[in-house]
Amino acid sequence: MCAIFGVLGEYDSSKARFALQQLSHRGPDSCSIVEKRNLFFAHQELSIMNRQNKNHQPYKYKNILLSFNGEIYNFKELKKELDFEFQRQDESELLVAAYLKWGVDFVTHLRGMFSIALLDGEKLYLFRDRLGKKPLFFMQDTKAFYFASEIKALKPFLSHTKMNNDALLSYLSYLAPTPPHTFYEGIYKLAAGEYLLFEKNTYSVKRYFDLLEANSNIITEKSVALSLLEQTLQDSISMRLDADVSIASLLSGGIDSATINYYAKKQGKNLQTYTIGYEGFSKYDERQNAAKSAKILALHNKAVVINQEDFINATEAVFDALDEPLNDPASVPLYLLFQAIKKDGHTVVMSGEGSDELFLGYRQYFEYLDIEKARELTHKNWLKKYFRSNFSMNREWEWYKRVFDDTLLFRTSGDKFTDLQKNLLLKQNIKDNSSLSYLQSYRNRFEQSQYAHDESLWYSYIDLNLFQAEHFLMKLDRVSMAHSIESRTPFLDHKLALNIFKIDPKLRYKDSKTKSLLKEIMQPYLGDEILSRKKKGFSNPYMEYLINSKKISLIQEVNKQSGMFYEKELEKYLQHAKKGSFKQHVWGLYALSHWIKKNLL
Repeated sequence: MCAIFGVLGEYDSSKARFALQQLSHRGPDSCSIVEKRNLFFAHQELSIMNRQNKNHQPYKYKNILLSFNGEIYNFKELKKELDFEFQRQDESELLVAAYLKWGVDFVTHLRGMFSIALLDGEKLYLFRDRLGKKPLFFMQDTKAFYFASEIKALKPFLSHTKMNNDALLSYLSYLAPTPPHTFYEGIYKLAAGEYLLFEKNTYSVKRYFDLLEANSNIITEKSVALSLLEQTLQDSISMRLDADVSIASLLSGGIDSATINYYAKKQGKNLQTYTIGYEGFSKYDERQNAAKSAKILALHNKAVVINQEDFINATEAVFDALDEPLNDPASVPLYLLFQAIKKDGHTVVMSGEGSDELFLGYRQYFEYLDIEKARELTHKNWLKKYFRSNFSMNREWEWYKRVFDDTLLFRTSGDKFTDLQKNLLLKQNIKDNSSLSYLQSYRNRFEQSQYAHDESLWYSYIDLNLFQAEHFLMKLDRVSMAHSIESRTPFLDHKLALNIFKIDPKLRYKDSKTKSLLKEIMQPYLGDEILSRKKKGFSNPYMEYLINSKKISLIQEVNKQSGMFYEKELEKYLQHAKKGSFKQHVWGLYALSHWIKKNLL
């Protein structure tokens, strides 16, 4: 795992080198730079494979320069397809060889995670992997075009810091800014499955991958579907166990991490596993269930226990690592967990992101499918008027209002502040359903696809593109790379995702059980004790910590200076949080307040 960074155009060398230094945590093993007039092309390297080789990036071949962050798991298979005189045993040379054979379509032949910068003469290409595991940011001013793996490397080139209002509004709605927005006006990000072409001082962004383009030959036989998914999942896990450094794994009490570790053991890899615990807060704790899973699977498990002081002390470092507001309080304990894993000498960590979105692991998916049926009610116009006249903060009220208004019901699993809630809270006019604009391009593609007949596929599609790529994966990338750790997510293999979209969607939900297909696949290997456990998620006592430490007062402090929110409405959320509701809403306001204080006040 590495960092890529570049400038095309006029630049100050000392500023460019300072900006590159901001990414050193992503690649502490080496740093290489190609520097000439109107070009600064650089790479920070974290060696995972072929550590004995000294073939650093950027890689130069004739008039091509390449800098690459990620892992290509089908490296050996691809190499056999390429008629190229290889001189090095690394992926950068392979990527250039693939580009020479297939042009920009070379990226469609890759199986892995990546962000790639490829300069071919006067043309610069930037690629982000299909499911968004590796981030890529860019900006342009009157002097140059810039790109980087993290926002912090682009900030030195901003003339001033101004908040992007679209980032703010989409963040409040969906937990993270939706592409192409970031909180810094002028800095943008590529979405999952997109690439950028910069040429003649202008850039364009195109999509090279979409899950909706999966083969239309739908698999209706459950036995065939189970066999296909099991083989693809097993292959995905096996490919990600290849490394020349020590690999560890996260372990909760659930099916996802147990599945990864079962197949790892089957491949002869008995991974050290790690679990988080919270001192004095057993209701959030998964140590007991993780220990039981470890015993069943004969795994080594280590519990990392944190307290309020650990959490509060780490918050500043986490916010710095994230660069911009991200509404996920689990980022702090996950940061501390990776810190402990790094101290134990591990460089790669296996994690279970993506399983819930692919296999319908969230109970709310089934609640949404049930509520969708209300669209067929004969006399729903009366209900429409009733709901419009009787506002409620409860999410169920919002769901039914959407159905009776004939608007989009499911708006990601990260659907947090509704437009009506934002209108009451923010000192700006927010129209109901205005947040749909951030989802519209995805919804248009879905409605024009062969999958539009089944809303469950919309749930998976939009969650993979936004809830995962811009929320969970952005968090995972930042908090792992803050400790120079490469995180690998075998459930988010694009072939596994495509195969999910090839099967009859009803097979995923017709028995009304979460992760029904995955549980059926793993039944012979994991047993009922693991498979029947109630989903807990990565919950933690963040609100108790904020309240007890009095750090929650930051929200009111910043609002007095910024005047962004109506005080009375803000106070309602704070009071709700103290009683145990709207907690993540308030954490989102806390993360936002921290960013505003640091960057705008």
